[in-house]
Amino acid sequence: MVIMAKSKTDKNPFPSNIQALRLPRRVEDDPRGQQILRALTTQTQPLWQQGEIEVPVLTLSPELAEALRNAHKAGQVVRSLENAERRLAAEARGLDLVDRNSDLPRGGRVSRLLVLADDGADRFYRHVETLLHRHSPRVLAAHVGVGAEALGELLFGPGSRVRLLMLDHKAAVSAFLLALTESSCAEERTGSEQ
Repeated sequence: MVIMAKSKTDKNPFPSNIQALRLPRRVEDDPRGQQILRALTTQTQPLWQQGEIEVPVLTLSPELAEALRNAHKAGQVVRSLENAERRLAAEARGLDLVDRNSDLPRGGRVSRLLVLADDGADRFYRHVETLLHRHSPRVLAAHVGVGAEALGELLFGPGSRVRLLMLDHKAAVSAFLLALTESSCAEERTGSEQ
């Protein structure tokens, strides 16, 4: 896959075993599900220099950018680390209440995605790592290979800076992950036309 190359570190890309990573059902049920899982694990990097968690490194292709714009238009994007922390904490409280009142175990499936700019300070990424530990396995993070200004301008216009966007609905997360295969197919078509 053109999106990523193998990481040079020995760190685990996710807080738990990658084989146990459960993507949204829409992604797992899609014929491209395994291709997406490979895309997420092919090139990873630590969140920060001494970080315990590695995250996927993606290229912000036109297809991924369009998936972000669509999620924003649908009201399924949370801007900033602080707002994402508040939203995830509120959701965790709600899930805890449901778990206490239910006899059925809830499966651990990715339902939230943190899209990260690549120019944050170590302190910022340490906070992101803490958030991932606290809300694993339902939260996944990925670097998109652009700075805060480019990420901000994509959704909020010129002069806007954003280091973190959280896709807070499983439909938006699924659309973003499925766009990974669309961008690789577009790159393959472009390469074969030359």
